[in-house]
Amino acid sequence: MPSSRSATSTTLQLSGLSCASCVGRIEGALEKTAGVLDASVNLATEQAMVEYRPEATDVAALAEAVRAAGYTVVSAPPAESTDAFAQEQQERDARYRSLIRRFAVAAVVSVPAVAMMVPALLPFELTHDQMRTACWVQLVAGFLVMVYSGRDFYVGAARALRHRTSDMNTLISVGTLSAFAYSAAVVLAPSLFPEDRLAEPFFDVISVVIALVVLGQALELRARGRTSAAIARLTALQARTARVLREGEEIEIPIAQVVIGDTVIVRPGEKVPVDGEITWGSSALDEAMLTGESLPVEKGVGDPVIGATLNKTGAFRFRATGVGRDTALARIVEMVQRAQATKPPIGRLVDRVAGVFTPVVLIIAAVTFLVWFSTPMPVSYALIASVAVLVIACPCALGLATPISLVVGVGRAAERGVLIRNGESLQIASQIDVIIVDKTGTVTRGEPELTDVIPLDGERAELLRLAAAADAPSEHPLAEAVVRGARAEGIALPEATGFDAIVGHGVRAEVEGRVVHVGNRRLMDRLGVVATTAEEIVSGLAARGRTAMFVAVDDRLMGVVAVADTVKPDSAQAIAHLTAMGVEVVMVTGDNPRTAQAIAAEVGISRVVAEVLPADKAREIARLQQEGRRVGMVGDGINDAPALAQADVGFAIGTGTDVAIAAADVTLVGGSLLGVVHAIEVSRATLRNIRQNLIGAFAYNTLGIPVAAGVLYPLFGVLLSPMIAGGAMALSSLTVVTNAGRLRLFRSSAEREDL
Repeated sequence: MPSSRSATSTTLQLSGLSCASCVGRIEGALEKTAGVLDASVNLATEQAMVEYRPEATDVAALAEAVRAAGYTVVSAPPAESTDAFAQEQQERDARYRSLIRRFAVAAVVSVPAVAMMVPALLPFELTHDQMRTACWVQLVAGFLVMVYSGRDFYVGAARALRHRTSDMNTLISVGTLSAFAYSAAVVLAPSLFPEDRLAEPFFDVISVVIALVVLGQALELRARGRTSAAIARLTALQARTARVLREGEEIEIPIAQVVIGDTVIVRPGEKVPVDGEITWGSSALDEAMLTGESLPVEKGVGDPVIGATLNKTGAFRFRATGVGRDTALARIVEMVQRAQATKPPIGRLVDRVAGVFTPVVLIIAAVTFLVWFSTPMPVSYALIASVAVLVIACPCALGLATPISLVVGVGRAAERGVLIRNGESLQIASQIDVIIVDKTGTVTRGEPELTDVIPLDGERAELLRLAAAADAPSEHPLAEAVVRGARAEGIALPEATGFDAIVGHGVRAEVEGRVVHVGNRRLMDRLGVVATTAEEIVSGLAARGRTAMFVAVDDRLMGVVAVADTVKPDSAQAIAHLTAMGVEVVMVTGDNPRTAQAIAAEVGISRVVAEVLPADKAREIARLQQEGRRVGMVGDGINDAPALAQADVGFAIGTGTDVAIAAADVTLVGGSLLGVVHAIEVSRATLRNIRQNLIGAFAYNTLGIPVAAGVLYPLFGVLLSPMIAGGAMALSSLTVVTNAGRLRLFRSSAEREDL
């Protein structure tokens, strides 16, 4: 998709789309609008995503372009709220009920119509006069079915004709109107036909075809509604009300009235209404619905909380920092909607094919009629064959094959905390064979933790207590890790006095009358402390990627404490899955080789490139791309942005910086590398599903059109009835939608392993 620094985008909710021809017409109308950079229409969701320059056009102009093309804009843009989606569901249900009513009328008329047009089905024999009366009754009934049950086809065909195009409505309209005109002529003016070419009218075909096509539309609409369930589930997570403190009083208000800066109160078992930062209390929050992480996350003062997550145990208060469209949930929903409204490159190719499909079918139907008309067979045979061609060739299945799978696949990924930016990213992600991972914050947690406490003189707890007390006044990350580790073990820290940070060496402090030094080997040498007994220990720790600090008390070595940026619990599991999938994993990091190799060995990465500058990461990716590899890059920091942009698919850790996320094609909300596994596997499953749909749709039309045209008649005497063609057309669309719905049951290899 083209990009521009001044560009913006919007999503238009449409109505009146019937097939892939509509998609091409709307996209063409939007792209001709001044200021529009790109337009993509999804038939499954009936949404158009438009990127445009706001100084050249606006949403009203875009909506007018859609209306000028003959379609309706329902909303622009749709609201990402529970009420909005409930209203959308109500509108879909109302449309479904309308289709079912129209089907019922056509079906009721079809039963006697078929019986009267096929006398063998009746328990008694009709006289000639009764047959004539039956034909008149069926003429009137067929006309009423066309007006009531099939009106949308004729309105749509007329609209397409006004715009000098054709679509599914054109095929159905031409077929049924031709059948009705012929049948009416047979009843009203039989003298127009030679005796040897005259056949009975077939009003039954009109009613049955319309009934089957309308039923297919109803079932397709119902199934398409289910494919968007991921969005509905996400919006349903949102709390409806919030309990806030205003003027010292606790009140309950709708979340739409919460403003930034409000103090919000959350009790056990309640949902967090909006985004914020805890100011009092602590708890464990279940964030699985947004991040895919199954275990509750401990939260305390200063920690962020995400709206729609579930508070499990404690009570807390937080300051609202994100409300309305600025919450994480609203951004996730918007991102998923935008991704579903786009299409992968294979989808654009199919749309181009579908754009010329309807005119080609009209030509084939005309040729079929002329060929049959030139034979001595009754005129009705020519009409039956041409109508069957028109009905069976409706490109509904072809138009739905790609977007319906995309909607389900993107939604399924979102439920696992994987946000895919667009259809192109999804298609390319399925082809990735190399993943470049950064170390800090990607494979590891991104902050040091206490890993080892090794006493050489005295007890372990005492060593940690004194070291942490001396480090407590320091703001150095390594010192903070030691303090956190001591407090996590429940150790009470005495107050330190006479604190001094010795730059490049460590710290000095007095604790309970003793002088404590915590620092590196240079500090020990400076103090004259003999540290040879700890050299082997320190070397072993360094080989494992850990930073060791000597602890001396009253100028005597008491022991060693070590910290490290520890590996995330599931990094090794994720890398094992990627390797099993045939994806090579390479760690590219700016850290020193010893630390990088230690971390790589711990998680199962065999190839490491260390001491790499940010620009060199992008060059390493470009080198792999020149070798013909499809490269994915996983990172979380500002320094990763160039590499993320260079990669075929950039995966941004959702806990990272906004710059990294903006440069990426896929965002991993939970910050776990397992998200990469989910993303690649759901992409592969979605593309596989799309190919299945396309193969089925093309095979259906490739085989169905010749059979409908009558190629089997000379050999087997088989001429396909338009009624069977109508049923086959409806079934083909339903098959495509049902096959795409299977993606809702998709589980990645990591998910199956956890069962």
